[in-house]
Amino acid sequence: MPTKKKPQVTVAAARRGELLGIAAEVFAEHGYNATTVRRIADHAGMLAGSLYYHFDSKESMLEEILRTFLDELWDGYDTVLASRLGPRETLQALVTESFREIDRHRAAVAIYQKESRQLVAQERFAFLAESQVRFEKAWLGTLERGVAEHVFRADLDVRLTYRFVRDTVWVAASWYRPGGGHSPEEIARQYLSMVLDGIAVRD
Repeated sequence: MPTKKKPQVTVAAARRGELLGIAAEVFAEHGYNATTVRRIADHAGMLAGSLYYHFDSKESMLEEILRTFLDELWDGYDTVLASRLGPRETLQALVTESFREIDRHRAAVAIYQKESRQLVAQERFAFLAESQVRFEKAWLGTLERGVAEHVFRADLDVRLTYRFVRDTVWVAASWYRPGGGHSPEEIARQYLSMVLDGIAVRD
């Protein structure tokens, strides 16, 4: 049987992706409010008017950056949650998937961390609040299941633990650089060894 050909990325699509990558770095460095279309265009080495050929506003650029990040994050999370792993293995997989997303979308994660509280007030960014609800449900559910199944300590404050693990993982976007000395999987293993030694039931 003939093999299926991978869909070809058009020049326009490749350029669009490149511009979104540049915009994400600018948003992450300077903040959403301080970033103008002109500033993004300057970093891209083009006129602001030319940038409008690809995007109608900085808002649409930011929306696409964040939606792409969250769509990929949830593809990974949903696969983990559908695998019906034990609570410890689920937590390990969620942390690992989170670090992979930081590797793929470091700038988008940094933007999400800094700007989401302000952005959710805008209707076009309501999906950020929806994702946060799903995120909290997935992590809290895993921790609660771990306590119920006697995998995690009975005295565990699951909400406090969730906040600790969440913040400990996602703050890595402030220092992590793709292509550095450690892979996302290696960093996840180190984080997990510290976290799980504190919440797992001792044999």
